[in-house]
Order: sequence, then C-alpha cells, then structure tokens
Amino acid sequence: MKILEIDSLAKTIKGLKASGKKVVLCHGCFDLMHPGHIKYFQAAKKMGDILVVTVTPDIYIDKGPGRPVFNQQLRVESIAALECVDYVALNQWSTAEETLRLLRPDIYVKGQEFEGLQDKTGKLQKELKVIQEVGAEIRFTHEVVFSSTRLINNNLKK
Repeated sequence: MKILEIDSLAKTIKGLKASGKKVVLCHGCFDLMHPGHIKYFQAAKKMGDILVVTVTPDIYIDKGPGRPVFNQQLRVESIAALECVDYVALNQWSTAEETLRLLRPDIYVKGQEFEGLQDKTGKLQKELKVIQEVGAEIRFTHEVVFSSTRLINNNLKK
C-alpha cells in the first residue's frame, strides 16, 4: 500500500532506514498535478532508494480563495499513482517541520526555485533548522518549473 497514515509511514521509514535504504522526502500542496511536479518527483527519486511525498492538508493551504482546487484525498491519490513515488501521506500540520521530525528522512528535496534558501512565508527557513536538527540533508532539483497558482489562475479560473 502506497498511501499510509503519517504514523504508520514513520514506522515504515524507520525499518527501511535500518535496512540501509536512503529515504528522500518531498513535501507540498501539489494542488494541480503538472509536468513540473512529475519531473521534480522523478529527480528526487534518483537521490535515494525510497521516495516519500507528504501532502499539505486542505485546511492549511494558503494559496488564496478557491484553493485547493483538488481536495487532499484526490491530491494524495494522484501522487500515489506515479511510478516513481514509493509512499504518500497526508501531513497533519501546517508546515513540514513536525513531519521532518517524525519521518527523519535522509534527504529533503525542494525545487530549484527554493535554492536561495528563502521564501516569503518563512516556512523554508524553519524547515532548514529542523533538517539540521534531525541530521538530514537538503537538496534541490533542477527541472522545469511551473507555478500551479499561475496555471490555475490563467487557465482554469475563467
């Protein structure tokens, strides 16, 4: 089963790491699945053995009115359908901080748009502190980037 509750996923990851597997974590909203997301996941998978994706719950999405367009269940199921993704869980918190503490991945992956280690929400800076706390490494993909918000606003909200 690819879709797990976050606590079950933590136990699964602990076992995988104990057997020598390198666990990679991606985290985000992933409201509108597009080629940029798929390439991001594929690039992240190449950085380790197991690709885990955690998804922001509907109640914590701060992308503006009418968002998310797709509810959390559909977003989780869409990501789980991708061959390169090993496990998916719905996050329980507003940021990835507690998720990082619970799952303790070897590598936390963000897209190159975050490579300057700054984001206007301040979430990435908080996540960086936790990454250091748990002994993980942050890496960045260098794939094509699309903005789901821009795609939704320009193409779906007519």
